[in-house]
Amino acid sequence: MKIRTLVVDDEPHAIDVIETYAGHLPEIEIIGTCSNAISASNMLRTADVDLMFLDVKMPGLSGTDLLRSLNSPPMVVLTTAYPDYALDGFELDIVDYLLKPIPLPRFLRAMEKVMFTFKGLNPAQPLPPDMSAEQVPDYYLYLRIERRFVKVNTKDILWIESIKDYIKVVTGNEVFVSKQKISMAEKLLPIGKFMRIHRSFIVPVDKVQSIHASYVVVLGFKVPVGRNYKSECLRQFLPG
Repeated sequence: MKIRTLVVDDEPHAIDVIETYAGHLPEIEIIGTCSNAISASNMLRTADVDLMFLDVKMPGLSGTDLLRSLNSPPMVVLTTAYPDYALDGFELDIVDYLLKPIPLPRFLRAMEKVMFTFKGLNPAQPLPPDMSAEQVPDYYLYLRIERRFVKVNTKDILWIESIKDYIKVVTGNEVFVSKQKISMAEKLLPIGKFMRIHRSFIVPVDKVQSIHASYVVVLGFKVPVGRNYKSECLRQFLPG
């Protein structure tokens, strides 16, 4: 199911950036753009909108004032060049808050939150206790490889390895190499599902079979544990 999306911003370039970024995500369908809050309010009354990218400071009615006026707002990601409005945004129960100029990795992280919210879950909260592994919604990592984006289901990842300015994402069937810092990949992964065990390695918590003095075993593969990560690793896998 597509996430029907409205982009509201008085800056044409800002709209272009979001449309370009969203074009990489097949789940997102841009159904319209508006240059002011009044036009957006009118469109919300006539169109079925799941998600709204909403600029805070616009001539006339501000984005936050528009949001306060809605009885049943869609999911909202606020966009602004002013960090001072973050608290107001989260008090209005927004999904995320993006500071301009918006980096692509940060946009993708916001979209992961949107997709979890769209499916009725919050990635920062534990899954409902009655939800089986088969019912857990898919969560994707988007990797830029050459001139395209590749969508990798995080359930398939065995480990992520840093190689200078690149990361190697190893799955059961493929290996993907993307120009990206491992620290950024770590921020884009679902909360609580992966762990940094070395300056150069991240592993999925649920796939670790055993832990040893200097490595863990992930589905039969040895992945090194860094000295500075050993204590946290032991707390994670050997609680108590």
